[in-house]
Amino acid sequence: MPHDFTLTASIPAPPSAVYAAWLSSDGHTRMTGSSARATDQVGGDFTAWDGYITGRNQELEPDRRIVQSWRTTEFDVSHDDSQIEVTLEPENAGTKLTLVHRNVPDGHDSYETGWVTHYFEPMRKHFAK
Repeated sequence: MPHDFTLTASIPAPPSAVYAAWLSSDGHTRMTGSSARATDQVGGDFTAWDGYITGRNQELEPDRRIVQSWRTTEFDVSHDDSQIEVTLEPENAGTKLTLVHRNVPDGHDSYETGWVTHYFEPMRKHFAK
């Protein structure tokens, strides 16, 4: 049965910078250290981590919220897309990022640590520069 999880991270940049980087090909590539193609348009497709992740922007609230369909090359054809919701809130001199990942297929338990290792840690380093 698919499952959901929630993670939070503090990022040393304002919400507007995190939002802009997440939805920009160049920004997403720089903040994660891996090739991405992104758009800031609702309905626009994206790829991240050299095509390992694909999806579509479902809802966008500038500088505040990003909702995307999301899947990896490890999903098989029987798996529905999962969904991520990223909320960005001002916090001290940076952003409190909350990520809710919904409808994660059974057996895909590594995504929680993957978000930390492949997104949050590189984002902290990138924005700390």
